Amino acid sequence: MKKVTINPNNLNPNFIGSWAIEPVSICEDLINYFEFNLARQKTGRAGGGFNLNTKDSMDIMVNPKEIILPGNEAFKAYFEKLFECYKNYVEEWPFLKDIARKLEIGSFNLQRYKPGQHFKTIHTERTILETSHRVFAFMTYLNDVEEGGSTYFNHYDLEIQPRKGLTLIWPAEWTHAHRGNILKAGSKYII
Repeated sequence: MKKVTINPNNLNPNFIGSWAIEPVSICEDLINYFEFNLARQKTGRAGGGFNLNTKDSMDIMVNPKEIILPGNEAFKAYFEKLFECYKNYVEEWPFLKDIARKLEIGSFNLQRYKPGQHFKTIHTERTILETSHRVFAFMTYLNDVEEGGSTYFNHYDLEIQPRKGLTLIWPAEWTHAHRGNILKAGSKYII
C-alpha cells in the first residue's frame, strides 16, 4: 500500500483518502472472480432497487460471511490491503479513533461497467434507512480505464480517473455526493 495524492481543485480538505494497493495482482484475481461467476452476476441495483435510469452495471453482491469460503481467497487478500489503507486514513484523521472504534463491512459489490454504462445519478452511500449506519465508503478500481468512467465528486469539482489498484476511502455522507461518468471504451471493474 502506497499513499497517493489526489490534487483537489481548492485548498480545503476533501477527506477522500487515496492509496495504490500492492500487489496489483489482487485486482486481477477479483476481476477473474467476477468473470468466472456468471451465475452470481445481476444487473446493477442501487439503494432504491433496480433502475437503469440510476445505475447501469453488472454486479455481484458479496456478503462478508462469504469471504472465508473456499474460492473466495481474493476477497480476504483484498480486505487485508483495504484495512492497511483504513489504518493510514485514521492516522491522518485521529479524531476517528474515538468515534469509530468498531467498524464492520456490510455486503459489498464487485462491479463491471461496459461502454455507455455508469452510475448516472449524483448519490451518496448513506441516503435511505437501510444505509443509515454507514460511516465510510470505499472503492478500488480494478483496472485502468482510458476513456471515460471517472468518478466525479460534485461538491469538490473533483474527477478521479480509474487506475488499477487506486483505492479511495471517503465519508458516506451527503458531503461526498458523487456519480460515475459514462464509460466510453473498454470495461471498468470496481469493488
